[in-house]
Amino acid sequence: MYLIAGLGNPGSKYVNTRHNIGFKVLDSLAKKHDVVIKKKLFHNAKEAIIKVSGKKILCIAPLTFMNLSGDCIVKYVKKFNISLDKLLIVYDDVSIPLGSVRVRAKGTSAGHNGVESIINRLGTSSFPRLKVGIARDNIKVGLSNYVLSEFENSELPDVNYVIDAASDACECWLKYGIERTMQKYNNSI
Repeated sequence: MYLIAGLGNPGSKYVNTRHNIGFKVLDSLAKKHDVVIKKKLFHNAKEAIIKVSGKKILCIAPLTFMNLSGDCIVKYVKKFNISLDKLLIVYDDVSIPLGSVRVRAKGTSAGHNGVESIINRLGTSSFPRLKVGIARDNIKVGLSNYVLSEFENSELPDVNYVIDAASDACECWLKYGIERTMQKYNNSI
């Protein structure tokens, strides 16, 4: 089984914030497969199961706050005995321009608290990740305020584009693996 986790913050206050783009990508992926990500009884995440190229994929949106994402992810990894090469974390990245994605086989958190939490709880940084760009040229507020702000109307075409592109990148990873996905998506930046 594969596990794709889209990161974000729970609650209506955060629904359309930049930090929740991981949730949006997961919703887009589920919609392409005619499923809805729903809260499961006794679980601390919303879940859906999809199939791509004969592979069973558990998609989750942790309902912990971003900084505690690792608590939820590690429970799913252990419960379903997911090998780390079959785990994909989807999250926002303020160092990548809005409208772009970047795929990595492993790496540091680069200051992203959700990813740092996952690294700490798993005890390794060797897991695939899909970074969704949320940066614009002139950030006029602090980083925390920026990632917790909503997208501006003028940014929505790029937001919609990048959500679709990231959803497609998830499917590429499932069909062809991390190396081919990196070649396809990292060259477009």
